Amino acid sequence: MGWQVLLFMLFLSSSAVWGQVSYTIPEEMTKGALVGNVVQDLGLSVGRLHSGKARIYTANTEEYIELRRDKGVLLIKDRIDRESLCGQTTPCALHYQMILENPMEFYTVTVEVTDINDNPPSFERSEIRHEISEGALSGARFVLEKAVDDDVGVNGVNSYALKPSDHFALKTISRDDGSIDVEMVLQKPLDREEREHLSLVLTAVDGGEPQLTGTMQILITVLDVNDNPPICSKLLYKASVIENAPPDTVITTVTASDIDKGNNGKLSYSISKSGAGGLFKIDANEGILTLNGNVDYEKRKRYDLDVQVSDQGGLSDACKVIVEVADINDNHPSINIMSKINTVAENMKAGTVVTMFNVQDPDSNDNGKVMCVLNDYIPFVIKATTNNFFTVVTDSELDREKTSEYNITVSCSDEGVPSLSSSVTLTLQISDVNDNAPVFERSSYEAYIVENNTPGLSVFTVKARDADWNQNARVSYILEDSSVNGVPVSSYVSVSADSGVIHAVRSFDYEQIKDFQFRVKAQDGGSPPLSSNVTVKILIQDQNDNPPQVLYPVQTGGSVVGEMVPRSADVGYLVSKVVAVDVDSGQNAWLSYKLQKVPDRALFEVGLQNGEIRTIRQVTDKDPVNQKLTVIVEDNGQPSRSATVIVNVAVADSFSEVLSEVPDFKHDKEYNDNLTFYLVLALAVVSFLFITCLVVIISVKIYRWRQSRTLYHSGLPVIPYYPPRYSDTLGTGTLPHVYNYEVCRTNDSRKSDLKFGTVSSENMLIMDPTSTRTMERIQSATSILDEPDSPLEQKPPNNDWRFTQGQRPGPSGPHMPYGTHIRWTPKNGKRATGGPEVAMGTGPWPQPPTEAEQLQALMAAANEVSEATATLGPGTMGLSTRYSPQFTLQHVPDYRQNVYIPGSTATLTSNPQQQQATAQQATQQALPPPQATAQVEPPKAAQTPASKKKSAKKEKK
Repeated sequence: MGWQVLLFMLFLSSSAVWGQVSYTIPEEMTKGALVGNVVQDLGLSVGRLHSGKARIYTANTEEYIELRRDKGVLLIKDRIDRESLCGQTTPCALHYQMILENPMEFYTVTVEVTDINDNPPSFERSEIRHEISEGALSGARFVLEKAVDDDVGVNGVNSYALKPSDHFALKTISRDDGSIDVEMVLQKPLDREEREHLSLVLTAVDGGEPQLTGTMQILITVLDVNDNPPICSKLLYKASVIENAPPDTVITTVTASDIDKGNNGKLSYSISKSGAGGLFKIDANEGILTLNGNVDYEKRKRYDLDVQVSDQGGLSDACKVIVEVADINDNHPSINIMSKINTVAENMKAGTVVTMFNVQDPDSNDNGKVMCVLNDYIPFVIKATTNNFFTVVTDSELDREKTSEYNITVSCSDEGVPSLSSSVTLTLQISDVNDNAPVFERSSYEAYIVENNTPGLSVFTVKARDADWNQNARVSYILEDSSVNGVPVSSYVSVSADSGVIHAVRSFDYEQIKDFQFRVKAQDGGSPPLSSNVTVKILIQDQNDNPPQVLYPVQTGGSVVGEMVPRSADVGYLVSKVVAVDVDSGQNAWLSYKLQKVPDRALFEVGLQNGEIRTIRQVTDKDPVNQKLTVIVEDNGQPSRSATVIVNVAVADSFSEVLSEVPDFKHDKEYNDNLTFYLVLALAVVSFLFITCLVVIISVKIYRWRQSRTLYHSGLPVIPYYPPRYSDTLGTGTLPHVYNYEVCRTNDSRKSDLKFGTVSSENMLIMDPTSTRTMERIQSATSILDEPDSPLEQKPPNNDWRFTQGQRPGPSGPHMPYGTHIRWTPKNGKRATGGPEVAMGTGPWPQPPTEAEQLQALMAAANEVSEATATLGPGTMGLSTRYSPQFTLQHVPDYRQNVYIPGSTATLTSNPQQQQATAQQATQQALPPPQATAQVEPPKAAQTPASKKKSAKKEKK
């Protein structure tokens, strides 16, 4: 027996020493056989094994090896069968750990078990039968079952032999995985008539020492002729299946063809039952390969299946199916605690080992890779030492006050998809150390106590907490020595040692002391004790125990008049100011002023906050001279205190008036009330009348403005008219003078021009541009300006202006006729220059008209002429140019016949001959000398007062 020793020593820290040793032994060794000397191989001593209580840790495996502490050697404890332990897996090794304590150490021991030739080759069946057609050609192959040898390596199946070999030869094929396929090849054609049945023996030989063999009988039946054997579409099929797949899972489909017909062409599929063929099945008719059992990757990773395709005539073909088993993550990691500590002090240094454990996962590749983590927010970390061995150590300093107990959860998960994990929870207790001083709930305290308190009153409580446990957390309170205004603080307050309650020793007075402060110390019961202190400030609160004191006005018994208010004082006049103080503080010193007694509350008021006395209305003569005001001053305390002051006010302009009115200090209140009521009523009536007048005036202005805008934007055409002149043809009138009036009207101004001339010796009214006066335009409801765009409708003449032939006065009247000159001014200011029309008077008037009648007649004539000539123009005797040239005066009715002007002997006529003669005569008489002839300027739309004055001056000149 020989073995090899490989030793690796790893020194990781002062608390643990790791080592590894490997041994190689053959299987089937007897009990008690020596495996190896671990003391010598690891460099240890037998004494260390005894002191460290050395033991072998085997996890979940059987203990095939035992440790002898007295000798320091490893011995065989139980029979080791490599085939039952590892199967076909190579190499086959046992892994153990040797654990030592004080200090804690462990070593890895690996024992590799080698194979010996203790198993002969064997066939699954003792005999097999083949039906071979006599027409089988030489070279036909027949797959034979392989022998199975539980041994591995050279001890496995090495060769095959077939006897007799008259017709068949044996052919072996070596695969890449080391297995050997066995085929029987026909070398000589068979003859059923010569020999119908053949019996052959297949022998399997292994390579061990000594060689072992196994046999199987082959029975061959020769069938009748079948010329065409089946042919597989592929000689090698590769497929895969995941482990733990359910039965009847389809793996692949084998296909073959046979060109024969009938039963000779009907194919059937079968697989060899040798090896693990029982885990698979194939449909005989369709060639579908399915799973018949459960496959486990951890037991076997690959299966080689031989599929034979046969027809009914006995011809067959063979193909190979390789089934790869895919690993799935179906094994959870197994966590095994090797050693742990239950209690640790909170002042333990970082890096202390508290737990040691091992993790195992039988899966492969990523499915077998394990990663371990701890739960979050704990001061521990996990460290990997060797393969799948881990330790839990402290990562930082521990604090029992934060956490007195830790539940350390170790979670180990593999890298499979989906990942599988396992966890285990360890409980670790933390023991206390006095490392925390008492801490007050506040950094400083303020307490309030009302003055005039009773001695021994509880003021408030200070509270301190110690995070330590038990005796280390017991707190006592101590009043530190200090003084207040030279007096020890202990004469003011005291503190309870157990509860921290602060009591007042004496009664406090706010007016003497308002606040003071001292310090309180809190000390725990640890060893050594720890302490802390805090500042306490006591504030004395005021009580309303002092009434207000009036400083001004000073109350004297002999004064009658304190303040004087002139009768011309405005509203808000400052009469006086009451000044008061309160020695209390806070709301107790907030003062308010009110009038308690006053003769007339409508005259004076006092400021609620400032105490200023002011007038709230205008002082009148009816107000009495002497006014006696009573002002009450109150503080804001509970209950409130008050003081009263009397202010004498004199309403007068001089001191002498005050003296004269002293007996009449009292006034009639009812009279003043009635006077006030009447004044308010009169003011309301006047205001209403004023507003009414203002609304009426604005309405009239808006109405006139809208009328002027209407005329301005009406768009009426500008029609020039040649006004007639009135004169006495015979010069025998009853009036000594001739009056000539000129009316100029525009459509863009509310002003019209009226011109009248002086007396003429030729009984003719001469046009004088300097004699211009302004006349207000007469608004008429029937004016053509109010009815625009009506040039085709001519209004009939007014009946008041017509006379019958018998009523018309003749030209032989004794009176001088009055001439009327009416002229229409266009918008652009240029007057027409057409020939004039003259109307002659035909009879005398009974009596001369007055000047008012003449002006009234002039206004009526102007309106009538404007209505009659609104549609006339210069082109067709006054017709507008918008009508065609053929439309002349003959289309317009001559309504101007027999029209006379009241108050004048002139009568309007339309006789052409008379008009022509009169026009010539009037032209000759009216034309001035050549040197005096001047172009007439168009009048303006409106004249200003200045222009009127200039015109009047020119007229006078």
